[in-house]
Amino acid sequence: MTPSGGTPTDVRLYRPRVSTWWWTRKRSYFVFVMRELSSVFIAWFVVYLLFLVYSVGHSKAAYERFLDWASAPWVVGLNVLALVFVLLHTVTWFSLTPQAMDVRLDGRKVPGFHIIAGQYTGLVVVSLFILWLVTR
Repeated sequence: MTPSGGTPTDVRLYRPRVSTWWWTRKRSYFVFVMRELSSVFIAWFVVYLLFLVYSVGHSKAAYERFLDWASAPWVVGLNVLALVFVLLHTVTWFSLTPQAMDVRLDGRKVPGFHIIAGQYTGLVVVSLFILWLVTR
């Protein structure tokens, strides 16, 4: 028996109330939650690109309907917001990579800066290649 007269399973633990906005109080928590939220916008980009591919492959009229829909102000705004979140996701992912990878050359660990620089270099090269494909 416990001092309150109940059984040990009747004991209530103290659980402080946690605010819904707990993640806004510390920058690292805020960035973490925003990065997790960015996955929703990445999913949006995937769906958007699937719509584009479907309309291009279906017919000229379907592609023109897609372009009309994609030029709606709310779609443009959503895509701009999604771009911001995708950039946040990219930057945070690149900055976390050296902590997740243990790259060694000649028995020595490669500094994190070199890993991050390699990722950004690859991003620029691939982006320039895609730009060249689209504009040629």
